[in-house]
Amino acid sequence: MADPIRMIKKYPNRRLYDTANSGYITLADVKQMVLENIEFQVVDAKTGEDLTRSILLQIILEEESGGLPMFSAEMLSHMIRFYGTAQQTMIGQYMEQNVKAFLDPEEAAGAGQADLRRQAAAHARPVEAVHADAGAGDAGHAGQLPRASAKLFMDMQQRMQDQTRGMFSAFPFPGFAPPQTGGDDEKKR
Repeated sequence: MADPIRMIKKYPNRRLYDTANSGYITLADVKQMVLENIEFQVVDAKTGEDLTRSILLQIILEEESGGLPMFSAEMLSHMIRFYGTAQQTMIGQYMEQNVKAFLDPEEAAGAGQADLRRQAAAHARPVEAVHADAGAGDAGHAGQLPRASAKLFMDMQQRMQDQTRGMFSAFPFPGFAPPQTGGDDEKKR
């Protein structure tokens, strides 16, 4: 039996009240719920309006304001330009599908991807550095899984970049080149 969706009420004083725990929580607590895959819904305490997206956007804003943002100013500018255009829905769906495609192979690879993520997060280093470290250790099986995971991650990242370039090549964005079509890359696919 699945857990019920956790209800969080937002009051006019901007405080969040977790009805499951009968107490006030912070955005950091909501972020932890996201990380733990706890389903929740944030509603306005007076009107009942669903505010979940708004709260999630606040969490993203806090994360982006921190030390290592995920989106560049240029990328955010491009995203803003899509609002109100015919491409808005298409771009949103495209981004969602690519995130899902990124996560699905990770789940299929199991512990290897989780291990790679833990290593990268613990050391806050690029995947290439984790990949190099994996080769420096034991020559046996222990070094093979992280190497395979790093290669899978880098290949997936390259495919996503190629797809993005291909999709956006029709738009007049400076510095946005169409995907490279080379003999070796095409033979691999």
